[in-house]
Amino acid sequence: MLRIDDHNRAEAGFTYVYPVLSRRAGGVSVGVNLNPNSACNWACLYCQVDNLQRGGPPPIDLQQLTTELDSLLATIQAGNGSGAAAGAALVDIAFSGNGESTAAAEFPAAVQAVCALMQRRALQVPLRLITNGSFLHRPGVQAGIRQIAAQGGEVWFKLDRGSSEEIAEVNSIAWPLERAVANLER
Repeated sequence: MLRIDDHNRAEAGFTYVYPVLSRRAGGVSVGVNLNPNSACNWACLYCQVDNLQRGGPPPIDLQQLTTELDSLLATIQAGNGSGAAAGAALVDIAFSGNGESTAAAEFPAAVQAVCALMQRRALQVPLRLITNGSFLHRPGVQAGIRQIAAQGGEVWFKLDRGSSEEIAEVNSIAWPLERAVANLER
């Protein structure tokens, strides 16, 4: 059974997708994890990822990601498993997980694959990106975000503090506030 206080990504038995009962989204959220190696370019003080390491994601197997997502969505849409057990409806699909999703070279292709699957399944839920914003300047990431927007989705950009010094303290990264603002404005 899904619980708000347990976002165990391994419970579903997949590499790239997992269901959670999300307080923020207000129901069952299907996460797309492009960082199965638990690597991130940041190391936030509050991060709950076990054995987090600094770095980027491995190459993403888009066929496996699509197959896993299709299987999990079929289970949830049929009213079986995690969705029904939680007693909550599917409210979104979110690029989130064990690190920064936009660090993956395959991010735009992954967004395209997820959008195509959502259209094929006639899903009327938002597609979301939960991001630290550090790679929003990349053209491929911007292309992926345009696809998310065309799907009626959202970008949830986190900014934990209001000065470069405080960002460094909380996120363990030297990232000027001006750069965060510039990426947010993109």
